[in-house]
Amino acid sequence: MENSRPFKILGIQQVAVGGESKDKLTRFWCDILGVAKTGTFKSERENVDEDILTMGKGPHAVEIDLMQPLDIEKKPKVHEPALNHIGLWVDNLAAAVEWLTAKGVRFTPGGIRKGASGFDVCFIHPKGNEEFPICSEGVLVELVQAPAEVIQAKS
Repeated sequence: MENSRPFKILGIQQVAVGGESKDKLTRFWCDILGVAKTGTFKSERENVDEDILTMGKGPHAVEIDLMQPLDIEKKPKVHEPALNHIGLWVDNLAAAVEWLTAKGVRFTPGGIRKGASGFDVCFIHPKGNEEFPICSEGVLVELVQAPAEVIQAKS
C-alpha cells in the first residue's frame, strides 16, 4: 500500500440508481422505504433528471439519487446500468485527481465540476484505455469533495 497518497477516501457520499422513469424508483425508495426527497437536479449536458433523497443527517448523511435520462437515446445513458454510480467523499479532490491521473487512472470527460448537490465532483471511468489503463472496473465512481464538517467527522 502506498503511503504517499495526498488524499483520503472518507466514506460513501451517494449511490445513484437509474431507470427509464423515476416514478417506479420514487414509489420504492420514498413511498415504500420512506427515504425523504430533499432536492432535484436536471442537466441536459449530463442527460439527467434526478431526484435527490437523503438518509441520515449532517456529515453522516448518504444521498440516494434517482435518475432518468432526459433523452433515452442520448449518452450518457443514466439508466444503464441500473446502479449508475457510487459517490465517495474525498478530502482533497484536486490532489486526488492529479495523483490518480499520474498513476494511469482514466477519468470521464468534463473534469472537476459542480455536481447535483453543489459539491465539486469528477468521475472515474468504468473502462480503461491504452493511455489510461486503470479504471473502476465496470462501475462508474464519482469522487466528491467533502465539506469541512464531513472531513472532520470522518477523518
